[in-house]
Amino acid sequence: SLVFHFSGHGDRQVDYDNDEVDGFDEALCPLDHDTEGKIIDDEINATIVRPLPRGAMLHAIIDACHSGTILDLPFVCRMNKEGLYIWEDQRKPSFYKGTSGGLAYCFSACDDNQVSADTTAFTKTSTRTGAMTFSFIQAVENEPGLTYGRLLNAMRNAIRDAKAGLRLSGPIATLVNKVFFGSTSQEPQLSSSYTFDIYSKRFVL
Repeated sequence: SLVFHFSGHGDRQVDYDNDEVDGFDEALCPLDHDTEGKIIDDEINATIVRPLPRGAMLHAIIDACHSGTILDLPFVCRMNKEGLYIWEDQRKPSFYKGTSGGLAYCFSACDDNQVSADTTAFTKTSTRTGAMTFSFIQAVENEPGLTYGRLLNAMRNAIRDAKAGLRLSGPIATLVNKVFFGSTSQEPQLSSSYTFDIYSKRFVL
């Protein structure tokens, strides 16, 4: 049982090998990315997804901008604000992005074309935390008998409650509300809809 967690900067760039449905590779930006480069989803998939043997399970929690398909998993589950979900098949015939028999699950903070947010809304202090990371930890600690569906719902509810608490007024609150409710496409949004990527031959939600 393996866990990969990343909370930091994410990016996207033009897909040069034509394996992406949207034409862009997603990438993580480690501390030394200015000198060593970003880590693109193709590399992540080849390193920690495709080698997974039968009997191994990987859970990835990625709290970064443009992280929707950062593990390049073949299937994406999209959950809306009402808790309903649909599955998308993002496979391209000439590219295999699955495992070697194991299971890989990825919880992403936002879609590939979105940005994620750091906030003080959960801690009620000056300490900023990744909204997705914090809500994930709270759900795991506080939800008994947790299933994947209940985990996603608990995270969505935590985000919704934080949003409700930020409906403030005044000059400072105007900026905060922009960040959380997204008045322009350039502002980071605290999303209540998570992308849940998965590759599994036997998965039942």
